[in-house]
Amino acid sequence: MTQNAIEIRGLTKTYRAGKGAPEKLALKGLDLDVPAGSIFGLLGPNGAGKSTTINIMAGLVTKTAGSVRIWGFDQDENPRQARAAIGVMPQELNLDPFFTPRGALEVQAGLYGVPKSQRRSDEILEMVGLTDKAEAYARTLSGGMRRRLLLGKALVHHPQILVLDEPTAGVDIELRQMLWSNIRKLNKERGTTIILTTHYLEEAEEMCDQIAIIDQGSLVACDSTQNLLGAIDAKTLVIDPMSPVEELPEFPGLNVARRDGGAVAFTYQANDTTAEDVLAAVRAAEIRIRDVKTEQADLEDVFLKLTSSH
Repeated sequence: MTQNAIEIRGLTKTYRAGKGAPEKLALKGLDLDVPAGSIFGLLGPNGAGKSTTINIMAGLVTKTAGSVRIWGFDQDENPRQARAAIGVMPQELNLDPFFTPRGALEVQAGLYGVPKSQRRSDEILEMVGLTDKAEAYARTLSGGMRRRLLLGKALVHHPQILVLDEPTAGVDIELRQMLWSNIRKLNKERGTTIILTTHYLEEAEEMCDQIAIIDQGSLVACDSTQNLLGAIDAKTLVIDPMSPVEELPEFPGLNVARRDGGAVAFTYQANDTTAEDVLAAVRAAEIRIRDVKTEQADLEDVFLKLTSSH
């Protein structure tokens, strides 16, 4: 086992456009380490370079420059070993409609050279909840079932690294919970390194140990989830007043705003202002409190702060 599951250095990708059109620089010398055994979030706005990075790691897109090491194997020097160490669950539902789930897993295992004695198609089908659909044609499966099958296909060759590209986009709550239960199990029991891209930031905040944020082909942040959340020290005290507040009070260091239902939100920087300071300001404005709650910065706040300036 290596210290880093993925090591990327100077990764650059230029897409050549049509005749006379300018080239598009999708990745600009990206450096990135993914610790082995982690659940790692790779986040960024649309067009930031996430899918390009994943497709290069999976061997589906050729890089322009830079190096990629997957589970210790240099992608250029040992392409087969590097590819064997990674499994990708793509965002697109690209399945052969005339294969059954069991057939699809067997073919995928064959493509990766997994001997028949080492294949575990039935175990994977049970894990992803498709045992009762093992012999149904893929074209008859619902969208959620097809997404489960994509996860199963990514696991047939026992990869040390599993990449999930928007795994819960458009799926219902039950399937989302099932997917995350399986992912946590793979990570905890087998030590599988998970790389996740998602637009559901609360999902990344809950699941990921570490998060990298890419914007316009460059890395703008990479740290533990806890440290990223701690980088924004803004807190909000939300007051539910006993009677309507006609005029919002003004206080130095406080951003005061109305909320639905007559509540008033006081946002402040925790390094400069304490909750007691806020409550003193509320009392000074003669606002009587029915109820009060606090709000912390979340990953969406971090994401917007880091990407809005690029």
